Amino acid sequence: MQSDFGLRPFLLALAVVAVWGTNFVVIRLGLDALPPLLFAALRFTLAALPLVFFLKRPAVAWRDLAAYGLAIGLGQFGLLFIAIDGLIAPGLASLVVQVQVVFTIGLAMRGTGERLAPVQVAALALAIGGIAIILAHTGGSTTVLGVVLVIGAALSWSLGNMVNRRVGKVDMLAFVVWSSLFAVPPLFALAFIFEGAPRITGALLAATPAVWVVVAWQSIGNTMFGYGAWGWLLARYPASSVAPMALMVPVFGMGASALFLGEALPPWKLLAAALILGGLAVNMFGPRLLARRARA
Repeated sequence: MQSDFGLRPFLLALAVVAVWGTNFVVIRLGLDALPPLLFAALRFTLAALPLVFFLKRPAVAWRDLAAYGLAIGLGQFGLLFIAIDGLIAPGLASLVVQVQVVFTIGLAMRGTGERLAPVQVAALALAIGGIAIILAHTGGSTTVLGVVLVIGAALSWSLGNMVNRRVGKVDMLAFVVWSSLFAVPPLFALAFIFEGAPRITGALLAATPAVWVVVAWQSIGNTMFGYGAWGWLLARYPASSVAPMALMVPVFGMGASALFLGEALPPWKLLAAALILGGLAVNMFGPRLLARRARA
């Protein structure tokens, strides 16, 4: 593993988080033409096909592929797309979904029997304070249900992280492609149940080339490039150098939403962002700084 996180890997990581952050605007554009569950189903269909015929299945158990596909495809993005479809502003969703870090830490500690350190308690309090501010300002483009759905998406993301952690180092692109197969059937089934065949048929027949570009970007840009490049970086550089870059996702998400969708950034939203990102930063850097001070 290389220790020098130089300019090139930094720019690659920056490109990934820029794609992930601005993707919330792309999701909003797609939802103007497609029902959320159908949109998610199409996204993961294109993520799986045709690459599944060209990439060798990673050497992991089928149950792990299924668990990851259901957690990320059905849980994270199914809930996220429903939420952004009129229940929460895209930029705010890009911020709230970052509480997956809190869930990931909690699930990991439950598995190892560890207890929260004081610095982690402080980080958790900051993140909860940010969520509380958001819940106190629901109404209009942000609803309680929208926040709850995005928190559910964050929990699903953390469950996917646990599966990823369990399988260890694998070809991340192949893992994402093969696991996407398990997200497609339940997403299509739920789309037909809750959105109905007439709405689905009408949306597909009315879809313009621009709509299919949006769907393709979800699969190629966000999934294949994003997860593939991120996995490549994590396999070659310390996680301590790569992981902090993810804190930039809400910055791009909220900035792009404000620029392209006219999403307002009132003081309460900026304060919530500062608390949540501050909590994540404290959790990520705090233990290391304390350990360094103790050694000094």
